[in-house]
Amino acid sequence: MRLSVNAFLSLDGVMQGPGGADEDPSGGFERGGWLVPFADDDMGAIVEQDWFGHAEAILLGRTTYQMMQPYWEAVTDPDNRVATILNTYPKYLASTTLTDEDVTWASTTLLEGLVVESVGALKELPGGELQVHGSLRLARTLHDAGLVDVYRLLIFPVVVGTGRRLFDAGSRPASFEVVDRKSTASGATALTLHPRDVATGGVAVEDGRETTEKTE
Repeated sequence: MRLSVNAFLSLDGVMQGPGGADEDPSGGFERGGWLVPFADDDMGAIVEQDWFGHAEAILLGRTTYQMMQPYWEAVTDPDNRVATILNTYPKYLASTTLTDEDVTWASTTLLEGLVVESVGALKELPGGELQVHGSLRLARTLHDAGLVDVYRLLIFPVVVGTGRRLFDAGSRPASFEVVDRKSTASGATALTLHPRDVATGGVAVEDGRETTEKTE
């Protein structure tokens, strides 16, 4: 399976608490819900079709798992594709603090051992796409290990100022190939990215003209 990270981001890279004030107040975060003013039908279609439309299995960290479970279990509308996927597709939970007795969301397997090794083993299985949704610390760990094959990011036109970010000062350097992009009516930008090695370069003036040169 290939591994994707699917996330909502602000312009300044904040990933924490996009959907509500009480979603993730950890670290004293008080600006939860910053996504809500920009939610529209375009965003819903992107999440349902472009994100979950590729899912074959879901991978979550503990905080996101415990936040998502009570909400999505309550959504029983058979026409809600996201709810159907989250409630019935195989789910893998990366946690060192929960036990099998704590795992009550249907079709969930608690990963054992080191997360990087466990996810690496899942990627060796046949199938489509293993998707990370939210799960900031898990997404960072997988990025730094070089395990992510696809990033799908919805970037909203708001600067949050504080909060935890997907990429921070210690993140593994990477460059990305943009393989798809869309805009929503409210001004969000959806990017599908494939990671690749970082390239650098320089600028100069030759014969009165600006030139650029890429280096590896």
